[in-house]
Amino acid sequence: MFSAFARWLFAQRGWKVLGPRPTVPKGIWVIAPHNSNWDFPVGVGARAELRIWIQYLAKKELFSWYAGWLFRLLGGKPVDRSRANNLVDAVVDVLNQHDRLHICITPEGTRSNVSKLKTGFYYMALKSGAPLILTGFDYPRKAVVLSEPLYMTGDFEADIRLVYDFFSRVQGKRKDWLKRYEETGSIN
Repeated sequence: MFSAFARWLFAQRGWKVLGPRPTVPKGIWVIAPHNSNWDFPVGVGARAELRIWIQYLAKKELFSWYAGWLFRLLGGKPVDRSRANNLVDAVVDVLNQHDRLHICITPEGTRSNVSKLKTGFYYMALKSGAPLILTGFDYPRKAVVLSEPLYMTGDFEADIRLVYDFFSRVQGKRKDWLKRYEETGSIN
C-alpha cells in the first residue's frame, strides 16, 4: 500500500526514472548528489517506481526513539560515524551472506558540498563482487538517472573516473555540487 502511494506521489510531483532498470540480484546503489533533505522522499519514490527493495545506510542519529521505527520500516540501517569501525568489511560480509540484496550509499557522507567522494562504496563493490548502480538525482529534469550496473576492475583510477563522469552530468538541488571536479577534471 505504501509503495503504491509512493509511486503515485513520485509521478504526481513530475519525477521519472531514466536509464536501464537493473536486473542484478545484488547491487550497491551509489546516490549523488545528496545535498538536500528532499533527496530522501525522492529516493523512496524512485525505489517504489523501480519495485526493487533497496535498503540504505544512514547516520545513527536519524534512528532516535521518535523516528527510528519509521526509518527502519523504510529499510534504513543505522551507521555510527563517530567511531572508527570497518563499515566496508561489514557491508561486504552482509552482501556475501545474501543471494539478493540491494544497499544504497551516499558517498558524500554529508549534505554539504564536497570536493571529492568518499571511496568506501568502491571497496565494497570490489571486495563483494556486487556491481555499483550509479544513481543521480537530477533536480532540473526531475529525473532519477541510473547507470548500467558497473563491476569494479581493481584499476582504481579508471573505475572511479567512470563514477565521477556519470555524476558530473547530473545536477542536484544545489548547483555547486562537485564543482572542483567539473573545473579541473581531477579526482584528487
